[in-house]
Amino acid sequence: MSIDKFMKGSVAGWMKSSGEHADIVMSTRIRLARNLRGHLFPIASNPEDAKKVDESVTNALLNSGEKGYEYMRMSEVPLLDRQILVEKHLVSPQLTDPKRNGAVILSADETISLMINEEDHIRIQCIYPGFQLENAYEHADSVDNELEDRLPYAFDEEFGYLTSCPSNTGTGLRASVMMHLPALTITKQIDRIIPAITRLGMVVRGSYGEGSEALGNIYQISNQTTLGKAEKEILADLKNVALRLIAHERRSREVLLSKSRVALENKLFRSLGIIKYARLLPTGEAARCLSDVRLGIDLDIIKDIDMSILNELMIFMQPGYLQHYAKTDLTAEERDIFRADLFRERLRVKHVEKEDTEE
Repeated sequence: MSIDKFMKGSVAGWMKSSGEHADIVMSTRIRLARNLRGHLFPIASNPEDAKKVDESVTNALLNSGEKGYEYMRMSEVPLLDRQILVEKHLVSPQLTDPKRNGAVILSADETISLMINEEDHIRIQCIYPGFQLENAYEHADSVDNELEDRLPYAFDEEFGYLTSCPSNTGTGLRASVMMHLPALTITKQIDRIIPAITRLGMVVRGSYGEGSEALGNIYQISNQTTLGKAEKEILADLKNVALRLIAHERRSREVLLSKSRVALENKLFRSLGIIKYARLLPTGEAARCLSDVRLGIDLDIIKDIDMSILNELMIFMQPGYLQHYAKTDLTAEERDIFRADLFRERLRVKHVEKEDTEE
């Protein structure tokens, strides 16, 4: 097991580059749920059966000729490191429970995450930057095909892929886009848009999935059902909803610029001042300020901050990574102090580097 390299860099692979509509769509995720025939679902399984599933899946993928994968058994990963893997969106919170006998196989660039013995035997996750539904699906599908050639999937001719939760039965496909929607939130349009999206068969959650809040105006939009629709239809429906949201967000940004530019600039630069100079920075305030500064960069109002540093700080601000960086346990107040210190340090270093280059 080699987890160190996944801990060294705060920014996940998908955050290091940008894709289409990257000013609004931060990432695209595809997740495929699969189970092995002849084995109990993880919720009813026992350690022996879970171990057999783990060995079967691991051997199938690692012996497929594909290189660059790292295997980790969750029970052997320290608690803090498990939390960081969640904060980097590489594993789900459910997988970190050692009682699940779970494991994960990660690609070197962190694009592919294959979770073993989570809610289902196999969860194939593929994350791409920006708006890339088709590309992300093709990549996940290629991994799925590699496994299906070597493993006996639980499949029914009438119902499709059988899963632990009935809502995933069928294609087993959950497609989602993580979107930054500050203008719709500022203008309060998001409150009426979310119910409309739900009526279209989509689910709106926070950036960490079910049960999480939309910190920093970041929302995750995904399909709600997988039964009765083909994969292409699911992707097309989500793409249509996402494009409409992108258009609404762009119009809202234009309205804010034309009707409330001074008030908007004041809000954005105040947030920039907070993350540059604050001595105490709670998680919620840090997320809100990062959202404002991101919007300022996208609108070409704030010009002296690189977007890559904001992606980095999105991970820096999380409790697990703060404690990993501090190399000690921190109380809530200590985390707020340390978070502010990290933000000031990182922004100052970037500014100094830029000044040195100009000289």
